[in-house]
Amino acid sequence: MARGANVIAGVDEVGRGPLAGPVTAAAVILDPNDIPEGLNDSKALSAKRREALSDQIMSRAQVCIAHASVEEIDEINILRASHLAMERAIAGLAQVPDEVLIDGNMIPRGLSLPAQAIIKGDARSLSISAASIVAKICRDRVMWDLAQHYPGYGWETNAGYPSKSHKAALQNLGVTPHHRRSFKPVHNILYQGKNVTS
Repeated sequence: MARGANVIAGVDEVGRGPLAGPVTAAAVILDPNDIPEGLNDSKALSAKRREALSDQIMSRAQVCIAHASVEEIDEINILRASHLAMERAIAGLAQVPDEVLIDGNMIPRGLSLPAQAIIKGDARSLSISAASIVAKICRDRVMWDLAQHYPGYGWETNAGYPSKSHKAALQNLGVTPHHRRSFKPVHNILYQGKNVTS
């Protein structure tokens, strides 16, 4: 683990690839004496196991979950928006960590705390894997809620990712306020048939 650091926060985001919905990040400080068993990359866990672990993490660790909105994604691009969500999650922790471990190969540029980026961190760091689990559960619930207001896109199962049925629904039902207009499949539908003259 990190050298000489006492309070370590693991940070991960979920939702870079979807065509709809926010990007969500979580920052987690685990209690070294009370780590939930079975932490792993959220993608390697069953949905049921993820749910159970998420509840344990929420009750036994310090957690902050934050989002960047569709508007922010379209305005500053998905990479910057995912970093913004990470910065918000870190800033929202009750305790300021001595070091932050970020999943991926980049450290958000707005972060002033000591940090290291860890490629495949959700499989290599327990606190990052905890962050990946709570971020995914939270974002899936957001998308499930949105699906109740915008039926037909399958968000309750595809979480906004560009599945075949989601792309077909975009063609048939059109673009919602929760779609990312800067993403090509959405952009193309909005502008198809319109001869844009510069």
